[in-house]
Amino acid sequence: MSIRLLSKLSLFLVFLTFPNFLSASSESVLCPLFAWGAQEREYGRDGQNGHEGRQGRKGRDGQSLTVFADGSPMNLELSGEDGLDGEDGRNGKDARCDHQNWNVDYNLRGADGGNGGNGGNGGDGGNGGSLTVHYANLADLRSIYVRAEGGRSGRPGRSGYGGEGCQCRSRRWEETTCTGTPGSPDYSCKTEEFSCKDGRDGKDGRDGRDGNPGRLGTLAIINSTEPLSPDQPTLTVAMSQLQDRVFTLSHNKWQTRSSATSLLAPGSIIDHQYREFVERLEGSFELVWQASRSLTNFPGQANVTLALQDNREVKVDFPEEVWVEGTTSQQEGITQYIVSNAIHQKEVTQLTRADFSGNGTNLTFSLVDKAGKSNLITTEFSIKYRTARTHPGFRRTADYRTRYEGNIPEELVSRHNNHFTLNLGKLPIESQYLKPGVAVNIQLVATRSFGERSTEQKIDWRGEIREFRRVR
Repeated sequence: MSIRLLSKLSLFLVFLTFPNFLSASSESVLCPLFAWGAQEREYGRDGQNGHEGRQGRKGRDGQSLTVFADGSPMNLELSGEDGLDGEDGRNGKDARCDHQNWNVDYNLRGADGGNGGNGGNGGDGGNGGSLTVHYANLADLRSIYVRAEGGRSGRPGRSGYGGEGCQCRSRRWEETTCTGTPGSPDYSCKTEEFSCKDGRDGKDGRDGRDGNPGRLGTLAIINSTEPLSPDQPTLTVAMSQLQDRVFTLSHNKWQTRSSATSLLAPGSIIDHQYREFVERLEGSFELVWQASRSLTNFPGQANVTLALQDNREVKVDFPEEVWVEGTTSQQEGITQYIVSNAIHQKEVTQLTRADFSGNGTNLTFSLVDKAGKSNLITTEFSIKYRTARTHPGFRRTADYRTRYEGNIPEELVSRHNNHFTLNLGKLPIESQYLKPGVAVNIQLVATRSFGERSTEQKIDWRGEIREFRRVR
């Protein structure tokens, strides 16, 4: 006899024995409970994902050649190889669905199908090779037939399909559980309802992408029977290696022209634009260090970059941490850079407040250069002068109002060695904002320049105008 039949028979016996026994608990026996919070378990086993298709291999680039044109016929094949096709993605596996057992006191969820694999991308076509032709007579190039096509792109692989998930054979069922002894007051039963959810089907994969076709090969021509020497238009040198040395740089100069196929045998296939050698440039560089501070006082491993220009002069770029002042001169094909002064970058921004004193038209703000390099550095100042009604310690930043904003004219800045005095009282500021007891916020920007370089240092200070001179 099933549990469900036994539970109904027990209820009948209880009703006969206790005809007046009908409580809220006995009524709950007759109503099934929905097991929304019941544990959920998966039945079956998820299907495996399909493998992704392999990417198509890139085609090899065409051969690059250097030839000498003398009028003899040449037939050159410099085409790139085609890219290979991408492989198809594999289908995802269906979930393995065991027999669904619905006589359980928990919810079920079917296993998911595997995702389909992505298709592989097509391989890129190989580029056509480059052809360099030396000649004495330009007409001799007409005897050269060249085919330098780019390879075709590989086709993409197709995606794999997703596998099927497990489907529920029974979507809802009830399970009754009883406690206590049938016929006794402590005997009760409850019926719970459980459910089953279908497993998800796997997602289809993504098709691969077409490869890129290869580029046409290129042509370069040189009106010389001699091969070109390698060039070195730029050079990076550690500062420690600059002393008492001359560095030579070179550059093979080319110009770009159009209609390459008009120079070659009819039917040639190559890029429309070609390069023609113009001339070889050479130049040398020498550093002449005349600064009072020795070159050894600067980081030896910091790199200096040399670059040969079209006018055969050599341009020099010093590292960020070294600021130099100097001039350039040409001496018998050698570019000399003569350094007259040099400082460390960190020495440029070491201004600090020294004093805030006076009031009215005599109000001044003083600064000192801790690095002691202000005799070498050009300094310009701009200011935002702001005031508040009370001492700044008791007011918010929003209480300050701007009374002047702009540059400080050169005639209002005085310098004695490394000490600057800014005559703020001479700025166009209303006198009521220069009186003792006024809280001020001074936002100062010092622009410091040396040689070809410049930077800014910002100083933000708050204080109060005093009746007497006072250093804070």
